[in-house]
Amino acid sequence: MNLNSLQNDRAAGVLVALAAGDALGAGYEFGAPLPDGAEVTMKGAGPFGFDPAEWTDDTSMAIPIAEALLDAGPAPAALDAVARAWSAWAAEAKDVGSQTRNVIDAARRTAAADHRSEVTADDFARAAEAFHERTGRSGGNGSLMRTAPLALAYLDREPAELMAQAGVLSALTHVKADAQEACGLWCVAIREAVLTGRLDIRAGLPLLAEDRAGLWLERIETAEASRPRDFTQNGWVVQALQGAWSHHQHARRMQRSRPSAGRTGRSRPRRQRHRYGGRHRRVTGGSRLWFLRRALRMAPEPARLAGPADA
Repeated sequence: MNLNSLQNDRAAGVLVALAAGDALGAGYEFGAPLPDGAEVTMKGAGPFGFDPAEWTDDTSMAIPIAEALLDAGPAPAALDAVARAWSAWAAEAKDVGSQTRNVIDAARRTAAADHRSEVTADDFARAAEAFHERTGRSGGNGSLMRTAPLALAYLDREPAELMAQAGVLSALTHVKADAQEACGLWCVAIREAVLTGRLDIRAGLPLLAEDRAGLWLERIETAEASRPRDFTQNGWVVQALQGAWSHHQHARRMQRSRPSAGRTGRSRPRRQRHRYGGRHRRVTGGSRLWFLRRALRMAPEPARLAGPADA
């Protein structure tokens, strides 16, 4: 398949916007909803003492997914690379979700007991399953918050493959069906948005079992009929996805109520096509994940966002 310049731009934007949005919200993490009209800045601080423009564990765990897909493509080897990167990152991270921390520690113990210096994806999956069996809960929002890069590796593949792999990636730390399905729905929606310019959270519903699709449709409709601030339990993956979709719908309604840029006399910026290497780029073979590499390098050096390694 061929990606045009708009599709390449959207694909890069998936990662850039993930990191930027994460850094913007870091200073407000675990806080109460802000009043309407409140100014939101990359102020940092928050419960983990972030620097201004520093992202959280969500982006820190998403980047290894993108990097592993660049190196190995959508293959089992990528999952092992992700597991190793997460384990190394967590050793010094200031912010690791409690469930994720539990899984990483258990995976390390398994590797040590087998006299191995590195963890594997299987170590993670077994530890996550054991956590779920022991506690009866593994529906936190952690796997959803990091899943976006996976969608970019499946633009030229069937949505059903993406849905299935999103579940596998989620289950490295979050086994519950709610978590796996939320990741699948979000990834399929991202894939659709990159290819068509339309973000439709319903795109993945036909790929779920009938009863689960019906449940998720009810949840989506609830999100569309609610305000973002109504989802106060967004540490749960279901409300995290509902809150995100509610924000999207709310922003669209606000946008439709305002004059367009053309009506206010603003001109549209000229697209810099030379930055994208031509109008089309083929997404096959070694170039399939070119846009991931571009996105990871996209931020200009003087103003780049600061990750934990930069602090």
